[in-house]
Amino acid sequence: MTPMSPDELERHLRGMGAERYHNLHPFHRMLHGGTATPGQVRAWALNRYYYQAIIPIKDAVILSRIADPEIRRIWRQRIVDHDGEAPGEGGIARWLNLCEQLGLNRDYVVSTEGLLPATRYACDAYVNYVRDNPVLAAIASSLTELFAPDIHKERIAGFLQHYDFANDVTLAYFRKRLDEAPRDVRFGLAWVKENARTVEQQRQVIHALSFKLDMLWAQLDALHQAYVTPGMIPPGAYVPE
Repeated sequence: MTPMSPDELERHLRGMGAERYHNLHPFHRMLHGGTATPGQVRAWALNRYYYQAIIPIKDAVILSRIADPEIRRIWRQRIVDHDGEAPGEGGIARWLNLCEQLGLNRDYVVSTEGLLPATRYACDAYVNYVRDNPVLAAIASSLTELFAPDIHKERIAGFLQHYDFANDVTLAYFRKRLDEAPRDVRFGLAWVKENARTVEQQRQVIHALSFKLDMLWAQLDALHQAYVTPGMIPPGAYVPE
């Protein structure tokens, strides 16, 4: 077997997203199409908060494993994007504003007491993945950002069309990511293409993206099972009013 060229590798990765990115999940189709109930939207926002909260933790783990200071300087911007430079700034703060606008109690969301067990397991597995696998795989796991701008555009349009809660505050996270995600993926994709030259290295990249796609999909499977059908909400998880 011979390794793919960098451009062939990129095409392969983009093909994976076209087939498996979580914008294709029935729960997202329902959410973006305006048929989700207020309780289902709140359940999604509450569970998705945990994913947002672990992103800077995940990036801090990756940062601790990068030997090149130039790469570290670039990568640490991702942590700033989510944590902000001061309280009330950054992606996590914007997500909490969305949760409050939806009627969720901020302290309850931050406590993560109402999480679905599968949400916690999936997100914690992501942190463990970037800690336990080669740095190449850890960085490649972030390449779902290749597909993020399209889902954010779809979400903004769908929310504005179908939901009264859509406003400058609730959409601020998604609009900001329209600028941040393309910047991040330009660096991440170029770095992966430059450093994944052997068959084994390219397998690591493909496995990493596959893992991340599965992790995102699994979170929506859990939401669908708990809050759509068959409606089996685990003990202790958030129960819509």
